[in-house]
Amino acid sequence: MRNLLFFPIQWTYSHLHFIDILLALLGLFIFCSIHQKLTSKGPMLWPILGILPTFLLHFHEVHEWNTRALIKSAGTYYYRGVTTGDFRGIITCDPINIEYMLKNRFHNFPKGKYYRDRFRDFLGDGIFNADGDIWKEQRRIATMEMQTSRFLEYSTKIMQELVQKKLLMLIEKKIESGDDHCIDLQEWLLRFTFDNICMAAFGVDPGCLALELPEIPFAKAFEQATEISLFRFLVPPFIWKPMKYFNLGSEKRLKEALRVVHDFAQSTVKNRKLDIAKSGDKKSNQNDLLSRLIKIQQDDESLQHGRKNHFSDKFLSDFCISLILAGRDTSSVALVWFFWLLNENPDVETKILSEIGEIVARRGAPRESNETLFTADELEKMVYLQAALSEAMRLYPPVPIDFKEVEEDDVYPDGMKTRKGDRVFYHIFAMGRMENIWGKDCHEFKPERWIKDGEFVSENQFKYVVFNAGPRLCVGKKFAFLQMKMLTASLLVRFKVKVAEDQVIVPKVTTTLYMKHGLLVTFHPRPDNIKVNK
Repeated sequence: MRNLLFFPIQWTYSHLHFIDILLALLGLFIFCSIHQKLTSKGPMLWPILGILPTFLLHFHEVHEWNTRALIKSAGTYYYRGVTTGDFRGIITCDPINIEYMLKNRFHNFPKGKYYRDRFRDFLGDGIFNADGDIWKEQRRIATMEMQTSRFLEYSTKIMQELVQKKLLMLIEKKIESGDDHCIDLQEWLLRFTFDNICMAAFGVDPGCLALELPEIPFAKAFEQATEISLFRFLVPPFIWKPMKYFNLGSEKRLKEALRVVHDFAQSTVKNRKLDIAKSGDKKSNQNDLLSRLIKIQQDDESLQHGRKNHFSDKFLSDFCISLILAGRDTSSVALVWFFWLLNENPDVETKILSEIGEIVARRGAPRESNETLFTADELEKMVYLQAALSEAMRLYPPVPIDFKEVEEDDVYPDGMKTRKGDRVFYHIFAMGRMENIWGKDCHEFKPERWIKDGEFVSENQFKYVVFNAGPRLCVGKKFAFLQMKMLTASLLVRFKVKVAEDQVIVPKVTTTLYMKHGLLVTFHPRPDNIKVNK
């Protein structure tokens, strides 16, 4: 009996001791939480778990949530992940901090090992995954070739043919098929930009815009490779690396997709080299970017001695894949948000049409019937159209967020400190919604903010980081605007692009600002169509 009476007392004491420990831990947890909330400007950093619980709670609206957090924290705040990891640093949208990172202390903020490891299987040592000398060499040759009048003329011709002989024909066929011709504009634009970059950069037509809209294995594999590579940023290495080693799940699908992507890139390089060798003329009319790089390899003696490995087939293949990544997603995503904003702001569309009408009126004598669409010179004069496109990307930047890795301990101009290995995110989406950067009308779609005395005025690149900034400023910026202006002017002058009602328009949470559900639209021929010779 005595033992039976004593047992519950023992049990009670041990459990009371356990409860005391729990209460002490809970008190410590609450104290740390309150202290962090009072001393930190940014979102809640929970003990042990860091920013993770808050991030997961707002994952469905991560860009909007982080914009609010940056506004409350005056543009910059510290973050950290789970205590046992090394995921820490700052998040900023302060132009001064961004200039410091992307220009003044450029060497101390590279892409970094964290980024390269996750994209290495896909991009290799391509320009968007490289640092140091390898990056410098690729940027040098890309800048040298993409800024030439030869490439401008060639790429303009490619765009004209794609718009007139493929895109417009597809739309007309869709209209003729009946009243219900709703299409996903995002998908069509991705097809257009995919064909365009492949033809301009490699002289290869993937056929994504063929009349039957076929599924192209390479295009599908490229999309899968992009998405699965991005998945590596959402899970820790101890999960995705064993999956890769044992060829499981998403890593198995990635391996299969990469086989298709790399086979395409390698065969493209091989075939282009054979074509050039057969031509026997180094001054042939092959003006795609890949042909030009191969000819540089053949002509530049300095590359034949000591640096030839930089122009190996793998180098060219990695370069090709990076160009597709840059030229396909960004322009198409920018355009889909642009057409949605036009639908929401019909007065802007009216002004664009007025500008196009004035430019067409200056042509004077009719052109030959086989001349296609707008010239590069005419597109250059479309000031208001460029302002509208720039404004759309201010509000909906194709790449909404980017980051760098800290090489050595550093201090930002605003006093924020970073340690070696930190990851510094700069939120481009949030920057477009900051009153201290763009004024109280920052949420408005207002192309006029880009125009002064009838001329387009570029903004400071560290305030408008849509095309990156500093030494990594996008070398294809001119190409991108030419492409976007060619497509939008050619469509708007012929069709009213009407967005279907009752759609849920939200961004997809990924490194490129896709519309999560696409954009369903219908095309309606304009009764008062401006006459442009076809």
